[in-house]
Amino acid sequence: MHLKKSDARIHKMPSRKGVVDKKKHSRNPVSNEQSIIYWCKDCNVPLLDKKCGVCEGEIFEIKLSGPGDIRFCSPYERELLGKLLLSEFGRDPLGEKLVLLNKISGEDKTAQVIVDGLNIGTLLFDMSLMEYRFEISEAGAQVLHGLIGSRTVTLKKTKMHLNGKKVSSELVESSTNDINTGDPVIVVSGNLVGVGISLVDGDNMATADGPVLKVRKISSSDLKLSSRVATIEDAITANLPHLRKIGKNAMNTIKGIASQKEHRKLPVHVSFSGGKDSLVVLDLTLSALKGRDVRAFFLNTGIEFPETVEFVHSHCEKRGIELIESKAENAFWENLESFGPPAKDFRWCCKVCKLGPAGAIIDQCSEDGGVCLTIDGKRKFESFSRSNISASEKNPFVPNQLNIFPIRDWRAIEVWLYIYWRKLDYNPLYDVGFERVGCYLCPAELSAEYERLKDLHPSIYDRWNSFLLKWAKSKGLSDEYVRHGMWRWKELPPKMLKLARELGIETEPSSVIDDFDITLTSGFSPCREGGFTVEASVKGVLVSEASAILNMLGSTVVSEELGMVLLKMDSGTVKFFSSGSLKVTANSKEDAHSCLEATAKQLLRASKCTECGICLKVCPVNAIELGSEKGRVYINDSCIRCGKCTDGCVVLKYSDKILSAMLNGRK
Repeated sequence: MHLKKSDARIHKMPSRKGVVDKKKHSRNPVSNEQSIIYWCKDCNVPLLDKKCGVCEGEIFEIKLSGPGDIRFCSPYERELLGKLLLSEFGRDPLGEKLVLLNKISGEDKTAQVIVDGLNIGTLLFDMSLMEYRFEISEAGAQVLHGLIGSRTVTLKKTKMHLNGKKVSSELVESSTNDINTGDPVIVVSGNLVGVGISLVDGDNMATADGPVLKVRKISSSDLKLSSRVATIEDAITANLPHLRKIGKNAMNTIKGIASQKEHRKLPVHVSFSGGKDSLVVLDLTLSALKGRDVRAFFLNTGIEFPETVEFVHSHCEKRGIELIESKAENAFWENLESFGPPAKDFRWCCKVCKLGPAGAIIDQCSEDGGVCLTIDGKRKFESFSRSNISASEKNPFVPNQLNIFPIRDWRAIEVWLYIYWRKLDYNPLYDVGFERVGCYLCPAELSAEYERLKDLHPSIYDRWNSFLLKWAKSKGLSDEYVRHGMWRWKELPPKMLKLARELGIETEPSSVIDDFDITLTSGFSPCREGGFTVEASVKGVLVSEASAILNMLGSTVVSEELGMVLLKMDSGTVKFFSSGSLKVTANSKEDAHSCLEATAKQLLRASKCTECGICLKVCPVNAIELGSEKGRVYINDSCIRCGKCTDGCVVLKYSDKILSAMLNGRK
């Protein structure tokens, strides 16, 4: 075997803006360091290890922009890519080749297209046009050059440095007449080939005044597609030693924890969502714990894709697995008018549709109040918030549940190779344009995938879209606000604000969120498990803002999926949900009141902060940031909880009177 780190066929893929590439490889995506896969030149397949399981040929290293959760192109995406190549360049030269997609940063769905170990371009969903585009790369231009006769500008030979330069018509030798202003084009100059953007129509390329072309990147051309067309079966065979190794490691993780003395007699439950990751974990668990009682959990939120519900039931029935299903029924629709559409930073739906049913399932499956052992398919590469998953974790939001994460280090390509290797049936949604499988109206879903809902299930789409349009109208927002997916945030991120400005879409609702308010929804009452509880409703504070400041009162845990922050204080526990619901649990009524009052003060502070900076001056350990992306007031882990910033806060000077009036029903 010959492993090369620098070769004409190796291309360092561009990092996301603002990310510094490190030389040392790390699989922790939270660091944004580059991830690596390999490519066997002879077999022409991707490798997940430095050695091919078939041959001793030359191996190439491919560096991927983080998180590096690379996967195989789905049939729908392959058809889409072929149509784009045909429409833009007149030919699809990829044929039956294996195509990989590496997710990168972008407005919406954005992925580098990798063929034969080469990054040939980017497949992206354009949020302005609400349609897919393909942006060819330098390597893609060199591969296509000679295969096609379209979208090409030939420049005269020059000693001028062309990369990143705009060129005038005097330098144009010829151009094809199928070029429109703004089109990506293949640029040729002598033995140099690269990619550029046309600034004029092709007919005017040789005569127009001023710059006519911007060259993005150009270099000596020596790249070609391989003559070998590999199959998925070839990829499986080449990666078989690696698949066996990671499969064995995952099963050992399951066995090691499930076989511990305190867990040996417990029933084992697999969290089965109908997605690819939970499918693999279910198969691994059945293999690891043969003869053990293994059941499947399914939290049916009531807003699942019909295909998902059908797949979960049919797969479990086919394999003889006991399925425990908890249904949220119409909980989402019953709460929709009160809360409005869920958002990435306002996931009230998770509390209503997941947390309640999950608790019911755990209570049902925990024998005599004991631990419920749950095997879960969460992976580090799915999101930055999941990058620090341990082999097993107690669930801070669902009592009595111990979660095991056996594939936490796997990438999507490993998951798919395992599925193909084991010949597992999988959710058909993956073949028709969905990278992830979840609720069909989830705000975390990409707009590209939401558009597929319109094609696949028009009646479901119409019901949800009709609500969104009605909701937007009530807020003084336009139909275009909904069409371009801006409903998916309470507070639009910079990329969406930029898009809105470009499209002339108003983003400020005429009816804004109410100012800060906190109201008791239940009195101080004994809890059946012991102690006291009190519940309140909070307005004017997001979970992200709460999590940024509550660290000063105790340790906090944030769940993006459930849309909540859990605060553990010496005298009690506080749960604050994105829906505005606040629940305090403590050993005594006095402690519950103390926790509620302390929490309410900090939430008021987060909502009303004027960024005066007094707290910065009184903090002895410099634990406070103001006006950051994390919130108006952010308290980091350096906080020693001395309370000096609370004592010196102008906002909280009259907080006792303000909060007393609110909590006693007086405004």
